[in-house]
Amino acid sequence: MTDLKNDTPLLDAAQLLLVYDKECPACNNYCQMVRIRESVGELQLVDAREASPIMDEITAANLDIDEGMVLKMNDQLYYGADAIHALSMISSRSGLFNRMTYWVFKSKRASHVLYPILKMGRLVLLKLMRKTKINNLKVTGNDRF
Repeated sequence: MTDLKNDTPLLDAAQLLLVYDKECPACNNYCQMVRIRESVGELQLVDAREASPIMDEITAANLDIDEGMVLKMNDQLYYGADAIHALSMISSRSGLFNRMTYWVFKSKRASHVLYPILKMGRLVLLKLMRKTKINNLKVTGNDRF
């Protein structure tokens, strides 16, 4: 495990969980392509539409999974723009996609500016596909994009 700021080791390699909407083609493609450094650990992809202990934890933390992906690392939840920033900091630099996402999202400020734009594209895409929301927080009337 590494400190996000300076790549210094924190812990032995660990399992990291990336929770996202697998039915979103954009999210699914991103999550399938992202690679993390082997020294950091193993990245496990979790479909947010499936019941799981991590989804229970996300819901208990009052995080709306329809509004952002979640990365669990070192028992900490990174949500939305913070998740994509954290992923960029631990990503492998191999391959054009991973180099590009590192350079775009290595800045926390850029991540917080760009993530809402990506989220808006996701919303439009899922609305066009007529997908339902995950609605893990069980908000009444919040079932459609």
